Amino acid sequence: MNRQETDELLREYIDYLLENSDAEHPMWNIEKIRQGMTNFWNYIDGCMITAVLSLHARTGEDRYLDFADRFVGYFVQEDGSIKTYDVSEYNLDNINPAKNLFYLYEKTGKEKYRRAMDLVRSQLDTMPRTKEGNFWHKQIYPNQVWLDGLYMAQPFYMAYETRFNNMQGCLDSFRQFQNVEKYMRDPETGLYYHGYDESREMYWADPETGCSPNFWLRSMGWFTLGLVDTAAAMDESMYYERSYLTGMLCNLAESLLPFQDKSGMFYQIVNRADDPRNYLETSGTALIAAALLRGVRLGFLPGRFREIAEKAFYGITEKYLSKNEDGSPRLGGICLVAGLGGRQHRDGSLDYYFSEPVVENDAKGVGPLILAYTEL
Repeated sequence: MNRQETDELLREYIDYLLENSDAEHPMWNIEKIRQGMTNFWNYIDGCMITAVLSLHARTGEDRYLDFADRFVGYFVQEDGSIKTYDVSEYNLDNINPAKNLFYLYEKTGKEKYRRAMDLVRSQLDTMPRTKEGNFWHKQIYPNQVWLDGLYMAQPFYMAYETRFNNMQGCLDSFRQFQNVEKYMRDPETGLYYHGYDESREMYWADPETGCSPNFWLRSMGWFTLGLVDTAAAMDESMYYERSYLTGMLCNLAESLLPFQDKSGMFYQIVNRADDPRNYLETSGTALIAAALLRGVRLGFLPGRFREIAEKAFYGITEKYLSKNEDGSPRLGGICLVAGLGGRQHRDGSLDYYFSEPVVENDAKGVGPLILAYTEL
């Protein structure tokens, strides 16, 4: 496809997804569909609504704002309570959809969104932490920091503290990134490990470093965009801290370059292109593309990274954006889920990461691709 054809197919795809989804039945939440579960407040829908609101910000088309308002408004009640959300679950993933409340409150003026922000922010007051001060990824994963969690929680935390709490927690948020750099960055490659166990007790944790054994692409995509979004949420007075985060961003962007495939995409396990089981993965590539494009636009990254991000974006659309036999559009190459520990004994090995299902139309890939599209 040429770029005009890609643009047309993407617009058709976005319309197709929105026309066939609502808060109770989002067609992009493949995990929930496969499990046969009733939908609840979750980070996957949060990713998609972030993309929809970005479409509204870029186009000004009311239909995008109206869709997001209906979708999020289904969960957020007039008193600010959130249907199916429980603070005491202590799950950083549940913070992610609350990032959309800032924009919805600004554009609709609905006080319930402001109250809901306060509710979600209250989770962080008592969120369990490592001794170094980082939020646990979830209460069910004690002493553990995952790259995913920096994207899920820190942009919301930084934005809330800046706008509504006299910047009280801004340095706390910043220091959590510093700890990740200190403990989870591989000095040889400059890449970041998926998880870190401060206690070193988990079977997947290196007994010396506490890190999981591999560089999972999507976790680094989450982290890259988390750096951009948190830096963007900082007050201008945090000049040093913003410079530090953007320095981390530049270093990570540079470290990813040697691992970019000639197609523009990146591999499920970033540094193991030599493994025949490895594959070019959509969601992580799209997250990196969106992060680099936004980073360039905001002045956090040198302009040359725009071309690198465009190559990644069009690598995805060339390989994985197409149509089914019935004419409906689809996006493939999306790792459904990957984690560490839990009932499935996810050990962070290559065998594990290559065993997870690869699916189509999941918002963990679709949302970041649309985000990158709005930046383009």
